[in-house]
Amino acid sequence: MMNFKNVFRWHYPFLLLCCLLVSRLAAADTLLVLGDSLSAGYQMSASKAWPSLLDKNWQQQPRVINASISGDTAAQGLARLPALLKQHQPQWVLIELGGNDGLRGFPPKDIEQTLSTIIEQVKTARAKPILMQVRLPANYGRRYTDAFRAIYPQLAKQHDIPLLPFFMEQVYLKPEWMQQDGIHPNPDAQPFIAELMAKELAPLVKQ
Repeated sequence: MMNFKNVFRWHYPFLLLCCLLVSRLAAADTLLVLGDSLSAGYQMSASKAWPSLLDKNWQQQPRVINASISGDTAAQGLARLPALLKQHQPQWVLIELGGNDGLRGFPPKDIEQTLSTIIEQVKTARAKPILMQVRLPANYGRRYTDAFRAIYPQLAKQHDIPLLPFFMEQVYLKPEWMQQDGIHPNPDAQPFIAELMAKELAPLVKQ
């Protein structure tokens, strides 16, 4: 007669290993959004921000983790990155940073170096970086805004990574989608941004 206790005892390590492997695979199927207030949901509930809506629309396939914080510079994002990579073990990291650096007039070379370090750390963690283009208002002067805008295609080419268009360029066209500060999208804009980002990201993360 078969002793089910012995069978379970011998198979338990194998079952445990299978569970751990499944858990790691599920964790790896994650898109981490590392951004600032444009992705954090400035002046609104985080559940209304476009990354949360994208996660809901995609039904967590892949899972979307919004690690964006309003006001973050590229350096602040870099400081938080190691812990985020360790905690979430993402397969992809969308980098939406640099805007606050530009608004504060940081030297473009410094911004570029910090973003480059972020990209390198993401790759070292065996995740795939995806960079978003960021632009500044025209009133910062053509020389500075041109130098700032050029950072992103240069980095995408240097590191051979995808460069996504700046979603705010389409949001700016709808005044009713903007908050009173003229910088941040309001809650009404979030479903549009989520849909736009789904179209841009799907070919990269849904393969």
